[in-house]
Amino acid sequence: MKAKITWLNGRVFVGESGSGHSVIMDGAPEAGGRNTGFRPMEMMLLGLGGCTAFDVVMILEKSREKVTACEVSLEAERASEDPKVFTHVKMIYTLKGHDLKPAAVERAIKLSADKYCSASKMFEHTAKIEHEWKVESA
Repeated sequence: MKAKITWLNGRVFVGESGSGHSVIMDGAPEAGGRNTGFRPMEMMLLGLGGCTAFDVVMILEKSREKVTACEVSLEAERASEDPKVFTHVKMIYTLKGHDLKPAAVERAIKLSADKYCSASKMFEHTAKIEHEWKVESA
């Protein structure tokens, strides 16, 4: 896996992935940024949410569950002093589908957290991670 970060100006950077995608990152105005893009730490939190959502959907599909939607909301706290690592993350999963079995959803989230989600494994070194979930009909 490769990535490249290029400084544009001020606190604005463009990140390019090895797969050919780009994203703008910027800082908060109080840090000299202009608020034109994601903060780098926001990108990390989004990566955590994307990683676990990917796993959960794939596990449910392999279990032949009829999942139609998956949303993961994340609430995070960071240390007050440098390095301002994440210290607590709460992930709230909302899954929709046809007759989704709660036990299958719980199992998928647990497998993601304990085995498959690489981002979760990195975050857990500094943060307490909580998982909540609910199932809604499609």
